[in-house]
Amino acid sequence: MRVLVTGSAGRFGRSVVTALADAGHEVVGIDTVAGTPPQALWLPADLTDPGEAFGVMSRFRPDAVVHLAAVATPFSRTDGLTFRVNTQLAFNVCDAATALGVGRVVVASSPTVIGYGAPGGWTPSYLPIDEDHPTRPWNAYAVSKLVAEQVMASFARSGTGTHFAAVRPCFVVAPEEWEGAPTQSGHTIRERLDRPGVAGVSLFNYVDARDAADLVLTLVDRMHEVPSGEVFFAGASDALAREPLADLLPQVMPSTAGHAAVLTGTSPAFSAAKAGRLLGWQAKRSWRTEMGDI
Repeated sequence: MRVLVTGSAGRFGRSVVTALADAGHEVVGIDTVAGTPPQALWLPADLTDPGEAFGVMSRFRPDAVVHLAAVATPFSRTDGLTFRVNTQLAFNVCDAATALGVGRVVVASSPTVIGYGAPGGWTPSYLPIDEDHPTRPWNAYAVSKLVAEQVMASFARSGTGTHFAAVRPCFVVAPEEWEGAPTQSGHTIRERLDRPGVAGVSLFNYVDARDAADLVLTLVDRMHEVPSGEVFFAGASDALAREPLADLLPQVMPSTAGHAAVLTGTSPAFSAAKAGRLLGWQAKRSWRTEMGDI
């Protein structure tokens, strides 16, 4: 298939482009900045402009679209810009793809829609967190990602021939970050392991970018095997922590104490069981396989 990837130069986008190309797909990367892997044709375009979004879709006529482009982290830009850009991108991409008959669209969301880290306090309804957990976003980034999911779902309900899905990748770790490069938070992975308070606010969630890319590839290939509009967590099979979360989570986030006991051994706080059940996907990599049990 010809697959168009927006945000193709990002830490997640680079792995998605590579996974799709290695699987034999023809990949077109769309990003406003350079950095798209050479396996893809790169076109710089501003998809917040509806005309550019329609122009890109009509020029390349992709079979599938993977929409990753966004202001990628909370508080990295002003709230107004973050909300406007992320929601406009999601709408324009879904609108253009639907109007021009693209068969499959995958939209990237975020686990931040759950609401962890809220300044006024936050308590999970249960652990591990899955796709049915209530969403309670509290900042512009998280709200924009929930809106992106709702935009995706509204197009899925519209009755067109386009099939939709959304992925909530946990804290994405690019391959070079296992070697010590700064992560999206500015800390290294070793720092996140050494200082539990850093990763604790997000319940120690993470996923290797290549594993999350493999879920995207699986969706592109098998999307019609699941109902249109489904949402999937993409997370590692363990937590980014040296101690069991049953012991560690209540120390860094006391509000979890009532639920954390179910997280035995190295179990993570976010469940990717739905992707396993419906698509046969499971993360292959962990911080232990990439760094050793340090």
